[in-house]
Amino acid sequence: MQIQKMFDLTGKTAIVTGANRGIGKAMALALASAGADIIAVSANIALSGSAIENEVTALGRHFKAYQCDFGNRISLESFIKQVLAENPRIDILVNNAGTIMRKPAAEHPNDYWDTVININLDAPFILTREIGKRMLEQGLGKVIFTASLLTFQGGINVPGYAASKGAIGSLTKAFANEWASKGVNVNAIAPGYISTDNTEALRADPDRSKSILDRIPAGRWGEAEDLGGATVFLAAPASDYVNGVILPVDGGWMGR
Repeated sequence: MQIQKMFDLTGKTAIVTGANRGIGKAMALALASAGADIIAVSANIALSGSAIENEVTALGRHFKAYQCDFGNRISLESFIKQVLAENPRIDILVNNAGTIMRKPAAEHPNDYWDTVININLDAPFILTREIGKRMLEQGLGKVIFTASLLTFQGGINVPGYAASKGAIGSLTKAFANEWASKGVNVNAIAPGYISTDNTEALRADPDRSKSILDRIPAGRWGEAEDLGGATVFLAAPASDYVNGVILPVDGGWMGR
């Protein structure tokens, strides 16, 4: 296979959750740039006329938007039913939607824990299980989870987030173990410290920001666009023999 074709997503359809902004938007645009049509899902995305829609269609790709509250089981199940009914073929699923809630472990309330686990773990599990059934019927599919550096580490003041992302690492491997032989690749990307809404509090704290930057060999905060290459790789034929991998895109953080 020619190298260009190994990264060509022409004719593929990708669902990207949390695609309205930040990392999810960058992932969706990278997939569209490689040829994929995009189904963007977010709690607050405009059903028409969004910035992400305009950018995807400017690349010549088809675009659909769906609203879903990933913390609400009824909303999630309704979305799954609708998207499967309206899109007979789904080739790529990017489980990116997530949230983070900060409070020390001894003060971390139940509602923080429940919200984070519902959005970051329960929803992607259910979505992968249900969309994955279609992929198994097709005998072909790519699933990408957004993991985290806290898939490997514990973090500070974010016990619910750390627990959810640690579980995402194991869930990635569990799905991969069952589905690799059936033509469905399941992998994850672990972003490092990226300049997004989720890291705004860290970047606004001079001491915390300096301690983070001092450990990153690349010497800078990542940008959402830094995730694009890894996303296309794990969605494309180039990764057909890659299963159960958690790929850090972290400026070298995990190597230090």
